[in-house]
Amino acid sequence: MLIDVKSSLQEAPIQELLSYSVFPDPDELEKAIKVYENDSNMWLYGYESEGILVGIIGFRIDDEQEMTIQHLAVEPHSRGAGFGRGIILEIIEEMHPVRVVTETDEDAVQFYRSIGFVIRSLGEKYPGVERFLCTYEVDPEDE
Repeated sequence: MLIDVKSSLQEAPIQELLSYSVFPDPDELEKAIKVYENDSNMWLYGYESEGILVGIIGFRIDDEQEMTIQHLAVEPHSRGAGFGRGIILEIIEEMHPVRVVTETDEDAVQFYRSIGFVIRSLGEKYPGVERFLCTYEVDPEDE
């Protein structure tokens, strides 16, 4: 079940989940927290399973109903159980975007491909690091 956790950004469990989706650097976590605190167009939801917070998704939706996922993470002991997929499918059902996009690294490409995202290489955006644009066109019947 998705719950709005934006107002709980200063709580340790929220910050821990968010930290899994940013470069392993405390400064990057602080930057992400400030973005959610200061940008009213950014959304942050946690995903609960059996009363335990196991995942998090942060995103923005523009005027054309395009959702851009900024952060997505599942706590390490719950990975591989389908929570990431569940988070994305539930947020699509809740927010009704026409398209979902995200940028990721090679480690997550297969995850997005398995859900139905179309993957396009953006090349080496950082030295030695290839990035990918993942796009999902929402079929109105999927909602």
